[in-house]
Amino acid sequence: MDTVAIACFDGFDELDAIGPYEVFENAARFGASWDVTLRSARESDIVTASHGLRIEPDGPLADVAPDLLVVAGGGWNDRSEAGVWTETERGDLPDVVAAAHNRGATVAGVCTGGMVLSRAGLLDGRPAVTHGGAIEDLRATDATVVDARVVDDDDVLTCGGVTSGLDLAVHLVEREWGADVATAVCEEMEYEPRGDIFRGESA
Repeated sequence: MDTVAIACFDGFDELDAIGPYEVFENAARFGASWDVTLRSARESDIVTASHGLRIEPDGPLADVAPDLLVVAGGGWNDRSEAGVWTETERGDLPDVVAAAHNRGATVAGVCTGGMVLSRAGLLDGRPAVTHGGAIEDLRATDATVVDARVVDDDDVLTCGGVTSGLDLAVHLVEREWGADVATAVCEEMEYEPRGDIFRGESA
């Protein structure tokens, strides 16, 4: 697993993307051979997050074939005009996510980014979790909702609310690169992972 893309779009929650980005970049400093990029849902020079942060993405998501694709959340619970709700209604981001998974990528949804995975059909029949405000929406899909901070079902992962993206990222670092690298990252960031990790039958 050498390449990581974090999908961003207008209205994404800052910490959903930047938290995992910092974890992964620190992991690269401590031995993980990861190339990490922030990718826009479509061609765009600037993407504006939900709290006003503006980023210059490394390019559109459709231009890369990452080994790991992380999808940020944001804007689902309030049905925002910019965010996950709009992206799922538009449909092209779920299509790109599904195509990445079909090519063999591991796909992770942070917070309500999991609803993009659901719309892409990746959570059908799988254990999953999302932000508490979207749990009932997730229950209305074909996913099996579980009570956990992070859900690891091998090539599809989800996690709960905003800060759980850090736990998902640390878990992935440990899973792919070992406990020593994960510990070094946590010490560097002065972060202590918390909450349960549910491992599905595929994990």
